[in-house]
Amino acid sequence: MKENEKNAGLRVDKWLWAARFFKTRGLAAEAVNGGKVEINRQKAKPSKNLHVNDEVRIQRGPYEYVITVLRLSQQRGPAPEAATLYQESEESIGRRLRLSQELKVQAVVQPHFPGRPSKRDRRRIIRFTRKKEL
Repeated sequence: MKENEKNAGLRVDKWLWAARFFKTRGLAAEAVNGGKVEINRQKAKPSKNLHVNDEVRIQRGPYEYVITVLRLSQQRGPAPEAATLYQESEESIGRRLRLSQELKVQAVVQPHFPGRPSKRDRRRIIRFTRKKEL
């Protein structure tokens, strides 16, 4: 990469896609437009240029990633290579792990409904309710 290309930066949506935070550039652009991505604590647009050492906050569902850009890449590569494009702060990792554990505990406490009754269950329900009518 030439020196003037390094200074130019890279579009945020393209970098988020290359760093594998989103599956497509369209999803990355949609997240940026929706206010789910901040660069240096400011809301961004998909066409905003991202530079090395910028701090990026990404909100994906209940999780928030706070990362520092280490390298720029326009190409989407394998996951281990994409992980070298950024460094996540220790605080961010800790918050995500705590939130993940809390969500797992809540999932155990909440009742789980199996969904629709099977054909056999429906027939039993119908037989049971019709007996009361007669």
